[in-house]
Amino acid sequence: MVQRKQADFPLVAAIDLGSNSFHMVLAKVDHGEIRILERLGEKVQLAAGLNDQGELSEEAMQRGIDCLRRFAQLTNGLPDGAVRIVGTNALREARNRAQFMRQVRQIIGHRVDVVSGREEARLIYLGVSHTQADDAGKRLVVDIGGGSTEFIVGERFESILRESLQMGCVSFTRRYFPDGKVTPGRYAQAYTAARLELMQIEQAIQRLGWQEAVGASGTIRTIRQCVQSGGRTQDELTPEGLGWLKRKLFKAGQVDKLDIPGLKPDRKPILPAGLAILEAIVDALGVQVMSHSDGALREGVLYDLLGRHQHEDVRERTLSALMERCHVDLEQAARVESKALSLFGKAAANWNLDDDKHANMLCWAARVHEVGLDIAHSQYHKHGAYLIEHADLAGFSRQEQQALALLVWGHRRNLPSAERLSEMGDEAITLLRLCMLLRLAILYHHIRGNQDMPELQVQAGDDFLEIHFPEGWLEANPLTQADFAQEAQFWAKANYTLTVR
Repeated sequence: MVQRKQADFPLVAAIDLGSNSFHMVLAKVDHGEIRILERLGEKVQLAAGLNDQGELSEEAMQRGIDCLRRFAQLTNGLPDGAVRIVGTNALREARNRAQFMRQVRQIIGHRVDVVSGREEARLIYLGVSHTQADDAGKRLVVDIGGGSTEFIVGERFESILRESLQMGCVSFTRRYFPDGKVTPGRYAQAYTAARLELMQIEQAIQRLGWQEAVGASGTIRTIRQCVQSGGRTQDELTPEGLGWLKRKLFKAGQVDKLDIPGLKPDRKPILPAGLAILEAIVDALGVQVMSHSDGALREGVLYDLLGRHQHEDVRERTLSALMERCHVDLEQAARVESKALSLFGKAAANWNLDDDKHANMLCWAARVHEVGLDIAHSQYHKHGAYLIEHADLAGFSRQEQQALALLVWGHRRNLPSAERLSEMGDEAITLLRLCMLLRLAILYHHIRGNQDMPELQVQAGDDFLEIHFPEGWLEANPLTQADFAQEAQFWAKANYTLTVR
């Protein structure tokens, strides 16, 4: 895998496009450690703009864009790889997210990575574990967001269980407290809905067990501050404190009538939903005491980014584990990867493959292109693509998984169709060319083994690629010659010319 030097990134930034709030942290990397320089956060309530068809409203997108224009002042000039923008539940759900993400890229200059719920959970745990004491024993981490709630059980810096449930303070507010009125009946409905969601995971969490419970992000922090203001706790949340706050809510009857010192006006509307979800969690999991962590998703994204720069990329471990589970032929994968990188180096300049991520994607595809064989030989490229696109692959964004799945699907038989490529947006041509290089590397090593293979001369143009074998070699190896002749026919369907001499 291609790595950039840490010295290339004296400053790094992480932006969390949450369903409720957008957050940004800017940090300096100093001797392998992260030192936070700036923290920004704004209430955007992106999830509140989702309609019944799962589309973001123009108003919600505009709130997000206005916020990011302000964030952009701190990221201007930072190179690729120094900034990571992560989209969570609202963007996972939004059918028109591509429209919003294009605008974000124009403003910030970096792409948005939409992550799965379990990947979001992994990053949250990473942020929490780096800002908590490094104690032995398991830790339960809970993060109530605007559209989803993440649960993680981990030990030290490694998460063991990662789950994400479809319940959040913004979505529950819309459903149970749309007009700000708080009654015991409405609260009970929200609480019961949360308990029903929790039934999916509570036994698994209970089986693992934990020594401490930690809450992350704004909702739990706000609830803790409210309980503290009433003198019910010094620092940690307890069931008794939550009960006191619930009674305060019922007495007020309306969120705008809440009078709690330190409760920000923009937090009032979502407090009842957040409290109902938290009380359900505490009851279902038997939590007696919950502390709060200042670290959360955005800090986790920073530490994950730092790990990538320091040869500790979790994506490497994820693919190694997948290859082991699927009994991949490691020697063949290594041969194909090496040849693919060699071809990449010879074609990169003329094919505009000038980003480290292009080489990384090609390496990853070479390693896992045969994972589908563990299911069946027939159509194994399609089985492999399905596995990669739909599995929870730690460290990968949804876009990365889709791109990797495309390369695996297209490594044999027909090249990806124009319709399939169009789904990849601006990366379509790049991915087609990476797919072509992968296919050539696989054909080159079609006869498995460590037999001597000749060095190739390669010349690439906008819509063609020429390969030159040593004189007489192809005639002496008719199977390889037939392979490349058939490959040229596949390329012709994609309006590319492959010439092999």
